[in-house]
Amino acid sequence: MGRRKRRSVFNVDGVMDFFNNVMMEKPYLPLLIPLVLMLWALEKWIFSLSNWVPLVLAVWVTVQHRNHQHRMAVEDLNKKWKRFALSSSPKTPLEHCEWLNKLLIEIWSNYINPKLSLRFQSIVEKRLKRNKSRLIEKLELLEFSLGSSPPWLGLQGTRWSTFGDQQVMRLGFDWDTTDISIMLLAKVAKPFFGTAKIVINSLRIKGDLLLMPILDGKAILYSFISTPEVRITVTFGSGTELPGVSSWLVKLLTDTLAKTMVEPRRQCFSLSAVDLRKKAVAGIVYVTVISGNKLSRSSLKGSPSRRQPSSGVDGLREHSDDKDLQTFVEVELGELTRRTNVRPGSSPQWDSTFNMILHDNTGIVRFHLFEHAPGRMMCDYLASCDIKMRYNTDDSTTFWAIGPDSSVIARHSEFCGKAVEMVLPFEGVNIGELAVKLVIKEWQFSDGSLSFNNLRVSSQPSLNGSSNFLPRTGRKIIVTVVEGKDLITKDKSGKCNPYVKLQYGKVLQKTKTAHSFNPVWNQRFEFDEIGDGEYLKIKCYTEEVFGDDSIGSAHISLKGLVEGSPRDVWIPLEKVNSGELRIQIEAVRIDDYEGSRGSSYSGNGWIELVLIEARDLVAADLRGTSDPYVRVQYGNLKRRTKVMYKTLNPKWHQTFEFPDNGNPLELHVKDHNAVLPTSSIGDCVVEYQRLPPNQMADKWIPLQGVKRGEIHIQATRKVPELEKKPSVDPDTSLTKAHQISSQMKQMMIKLQSLIDDGILEGISTPVSELEALQDMQEEYMVQLETEQMLLLNKIKEVGQEMLNSSPSLSRNSFGS
Repeated sequence: MGRRKRRSVFNVDGVMDFFNNVMMEKPYLPLLIPLVLMLWALEKWIFSLSNWVPLVLAVWVTVQHRNHQHRMAVEDLNKKWKRFALSSSPKTPLEHCEWLNKLLIEIWSNYINPKLSLRFQSIVEKRLKRNKSRLIEKLELLEFSLGSSPPWLGLQGTRWSTFGDQQVMRLGFDWDTTDISIMLLAKVAKPFFGTAKIVINSLRIKGDLLLMPILDGKAILYSFISTPEVRITVTFGSGTELPGVSSWLVKLLTDTLAKTMVEPRRQCFSLSAVDLRKKAVAGIVYVTVISGNKLSRSSLKGSPSRRQPSSGVDGLREHSDDKDLQTFVEVELGELTRRTNVRPGSSPQWDSTFNMILHDNTGIVRFHLFEHAPGRMMCDYLASCDIKMRYNTDDSTTFWAIGPDSSVIARHSEFCGKAVEMVLPFEGVNIGELAVKLVIKEWQFSDGSLSFNNLRVSSQPSLNGSSNFLPRTGRKIIVTVVEGKDLITKDKSGKCNPYVKLQYGKVLQKTKTAHSFNPVWNQRFEFDEIGDGEYLKIKCYTEEVFGDDSIGSAHISLKGLVEGSPRDVWIPLEKVNSGELRIQIEAVRIDDYEGSRGSSYSGNGWIELVLIEARDLVAADLRGTSDPYVRVQYGNLKRRTKVMYKTLNPKWHQTFEFPDNGNPLELHVKDHNAVLPTSSIGDCVVEYQRLPPNQMADKWIPLQGVKRGEIHIQATRKVPELEKKPSVDPDTSLTKAHQISSQMKQMMIKLQSLIDDGILEGISTPVSELEALQDMQEEYMVQLETEQMLLLNKIKEVGQEMLNSSPSLSRNSFGS
């Protein structure tokens, strides 16, 4: 009934529109209509004139209606033609551009060729990994250079035109060169064997190019009007030609151009005045989806060419239907995706911000609009739009997107931290907009420096600007998995038991299993550094009864790590809708990491470690208890606590001191056994390197390698100040040394008597006490050595102060 009613309203409006136009064009029609009606009345009721009057009237009405339709079509075409002529009319006549080719020849080799070679090398590498020939198992790009012969531009002339308020240059592009150097190493798949070098030694690309200056000439967008003609020549270093490889490479190059540089897809070339000569390798982007506008279910789902102007009743009905529209936006950056919440209406407000990671100096942020239908498993896709961004060599960032009617929307962020807001139309539809905001929090460079908040910060700046990157075996990578937040779960019970796997090269590490959506691990792992741009791969799982489920992954570039400058970043998980991990990464020289093995004190102070207690340890005995003690290892130094028998919650309250030389401080909790070897019931690492001087850290550390168990410690980094450490009295020291020696002798005599009497059951107690006395003796010797070094350092400081304060002594010392 509703459809019939809409049609009837539409027909009446059309008829009334038709008669209004006829009345305006035929002013005598009001007089003709009464005359015709009067003749018709005479013919019907008084006398019959003839049967041709209705036929003539019908023919006349048909002709008038046809003329009206023709006139409306002509007016519509005239409007479209005027709009096109105004928007595409040439601003300048056809210009020859020999000057442009001469300029291109001058700057091609030293400026444009290196930049374009690097840019297209990264694009080609990604395309080669995704689209391999069936005959090739593995493909590696060995060399990529566009050569010294530039393309020819505008051989048939150039022409400036206007598109809205945008200036566009159209010119021909013809590149026929034999000077390029592109070399690929292919591992041939079965049934063939071996490797083959594929060399591209000639290239021909011909098409029409569009150049669009943006941001007041600071950058240029360039693209082909249509897919260009591509022809290449391939030779094989192995001497045998692989069938189909040449056609595959041509298709690959053509598809790459079509998907990256053919309208409306455009590339950006920055014309910055300052070149800092640093390569950006990664960035942190905060993407905020603000709101939508003019969202309509029928308009977004339907084809724009088939939609007709609706009547007022139709508009009211569709508007009322759009009130029930529930939508959300999916944000995509590389392998990373995030979703907003669902909001109703044709103008929803999301205001959702996401932390995104960009693993390059350029990227595309895509926004996909979906309709959420309650009670349905699948969501309806409505429309998409995207923003491209690129780091510029003047430390700024350029953002650009496709605007209404294929125009250009461009924004420029002069420094990191500056927000950029853009209103994007959805692609392929004539209605619907999306308001977004992007903020580049920081750019990370290959030399380890960072650019954020309008400042470039370098951890260890060098005079020549070179990187401090060390060889493959020169450093260790310390990775600490700190915590996570907003992790997802696939368990129907709503529980999450996450753990993290780390892979660097061929080394795999795993954290303990937590029991929270916002877990805290604080676990530290070590890797030997690998060169050649190896990534740290991170995979997060949730532990389930019938198999563990993946809840996200990520990868981090470890390029540019500098000693003494740890990274502390939140990494969003890819291939999931939510979840982030906090990772701390630090590069340490192997020599500094291992510390000085020969000396017991390096002059940096000492570490005071108090082992207080442990709780919820695993049971190592059949009776359900354990006999736990702790073995402390600090470099080559080893200490141990006393044994606490038959308990899972021991209390030691023992203090140990070690020289602060940077060695790892490891705690190994073991179960004491008099006859059988001791068994491990957990271990952990005490992070003391970042503790403030003379400030105690009191914390519970979860044990690794076991299902449960924590240990309570207190750690303090003592500064080397003599007045803050009591001196050792020689008499007291001598008395304490004699006491320890006599106690050890008594224990040895007691142990020997038990052995002679054959009482083996009582051996365990004196042996453990003897080991504790030995540890006490070693600890006391380390304390004495520390005091000795402190005294010597203090004497040197006092002597230097005396020399500096007394000029005569200083002159005498230099004179002697």
